[in-house]
Amino acid sequence: MTRGAGDGSGVVRRIAPPARRFLARRTGVTARLALWSLVETAQAFLVGYGVARAVDRGFLAGDVRRGLLWLAVALVAVLFGAPVIRGVFTQLAGLTEPLRDGLVRRAVDRSLARAVLGGAGGTDRAAVSRLTNQVEIARDSFAGLVLTLRSFVFTAAGALLGLLSLHPALLVVVLPPLTGGLVLFLVTLRPMAAAQRRALAADEALGDHAARSRAALRDLTACGTGPEAARRGAELVNGAAAAARVLAGWAAVRTAALGVSGQLPVLALLLAVPWLRGRGVTAGALLGAFTYLVQSLLPALHTLMTALGAAGARLLVVLDRIIGPEPEPEPELAGVKASAVGHHARPEPGHPAAAVELRSVTLSYGARAEPVLDALDLCVAPGERLAVVGPSGIGKSTLTRLVAGTLAPSGGEVRVAGREVTGRTPAELAALRVLVPQEAYVFSGTVGDNLAYLRPDADRADLDAAVGALGLRPLVERLGGLDAPVRPAGLSPGERQLVALARAYLSPAPLLLLDEATCHLDPASEARAEEALARRPGTLLVVAHRLSSAVRADRVLVLDGTEAVCGTHEEVLERSPLYRDLTGHWNGGPPGEP
Repeated sequence: MTRGAGDGSGVVRRIAPPARRFLARRTGVTARLALWSLVETAQAFLVGYGVARAVDRGFLAGDVRRGLLWLAVALVAVLFGAPVIRGVFTQLAGLTEPLRDGLVRRAVDRSLARAVLGGAGGTDRAAVSRLTNQVEIARDSFAGLVLTLRSFVFTAAGALLGLLSLHPALLVVVLPPLTGGLVLFLVTLRPMAAAQRRALAADEALGDHAARSRAALRDLTACGTGPEAARRGAELVNGAAAAARVLAGWAAVRTAALGVSGQLPVLALLLAVPWLRGRGVTAGALLGAFTYLVQSLLPALHTLMTALGAAGARLLVVLDRIIGPEPEPEPELAGVKASAVGHHARPEPGHPAAAVELRSVTLSYGARAEPVLDALDLCVAPGERLAVVGPSGIGKSTLTRLVAGTLAPSGGEVRVAGREVTGRTPAELAALRVLVPQEAYVFSGTVGDNLAYLRPDADRADLDAAVGALGLRPLVERLGGLDAPVRPAGLSPGERQLVALARAYLSPAPLLLLDEATCHLDPASEARAEEALARRPGTLLVVAHRLSSAVRADRVLVLDGTEAVCGTHEEVLERSPLYRDLTGHWNGGPPGEP
């Protein structure tokens, strides 16, 4: 199971032990940070207390000198904030930079371990996000949380202590709205963390899809699956946008909580002035209370809620993704893989190997010659029928020879049934594929010997089945039966092609390559032969001689010298001007008419 996006308590439990170990190794830094924060407590206390005493014991008592002296105390407390902040930031670096370094090491170790264990298929495409965006989010969020938590705790302690020292009734008025807004805010933390986690997951899924699409760009172009990839990308974009909207909704709730705790205490204090005055609260104490709220308490609370609502949620999610257990693939990523299998992408682990796979294949007849095929990517699924079309000399026969293993590519890799064909022996190649060229080979011998050439163990029933399937019976009867001798010169080109096709039909090889192997047959015989070969278990790759061959195929690959276009007949007809021209030529009509 994947980790639940909303399992905030589980995330905290996973992160808490390494967080405690991290802080335990840096007790000196945290102690010095606490000392600077104690100074901030005194500063917050003196600001409001100095204002209250300046009014009550100074100006209202007619002692201007004492009033100015207490204001000077408050002013010194305010000015002393600059060196306090400097000391805090100096110690903060001792926490944030080791955290960043540790997260980078963790992210690199995880990515390398996954690559070693999973090979090429185990590459962690989210590692770049972890090493850049997510690590920086963690460092900045951690620094912001340390600053705001420390500031709120010590500033609030100084301000509340000051309110209590001025008059206990002030706490009765200020604490309820302050506490209510803070509780409302804390309630939003868990769902907001879940929304943040989904937003990060959606961002990673979108980045992963972009990386896959970029790596398989030639496959997408060659096989006509670009629109499908674009639709998947649009779905991921919409998913990321939806996650961002949910996150924004919780941010709105957080803003409401901030308004309750940040504005209501001041309003409540104003409304309660008559009540407070009746209980002996002096004008100076009231002014001091307003100073505590406006100058210290509410700004610290505002900063705390902002940091916890945004930085805190991000920090929990990012730390869990970097140092937590290895996540399983998100549904979005699994969907990307599933949509790719069988047509344009390389097979995923656990799926059958592609019948034919070309990886960035380039072929040039000479060091300075223009490539006939240039960085061609192609994937043909087992059992699929693919028609290859294009003008004469464009590279169709070259492609079949490369797949057959009789020609080595200048660059790239050719695989049949998951095995690289370059460098294999003729016997190994014969077990993988059968290539039937345009000029069919028939040798002197009996009809049966010619048909069983690629399957010596074929019995009489097998030979009869092949003869019937390919429409060869009239020829066999004219020659005198399966045991009759054959003179190659006595056969027409079409008859020799029928013999070669029946021979390929009997072959146990899983892949048949027909390089215009039906060009001498009439349309009816060609259709019958192709349908028979397509019913045979295995994969069929046909260099099409007529439009009918392309229409009967599952997909059509168009080679035009600049780019390859692959898809169904209708898709390629729409996307390839060359194919429309070829279709018009085949139909005997003007180009562009199907």
